[in-house]
Amino acid sequence: MSGYILRILVIALIGGIIFFGLRKIWRDWTRQFRRLDEEDNARRRARDLAERSKPGVIELTRDKDGTYRPSSSEDKT
Repeated sequence: MSGYILRILVIALIGGIIFFGLRKIWRDWTRQFRRLDEEDNARRRARDLAERSKPGVIELTRDKDGTYRPSSSEDKT
């Protein structure tokens, strides 16, 4: 009888080690991917701001009918 209990405990221990190991790997990978996504978004945001500040870029605003049109000169303050 004690052999069965010992076998169950060993199997449960190995299963727990595998479960928590996979859980740690999953968390590390998702944390790493999230950090890479944030860096990519920051890089993209900086690029967009640099492009927006270039001369010749027209800023579009949404009109009353829902169409995007170049903003008029009196809107700029």
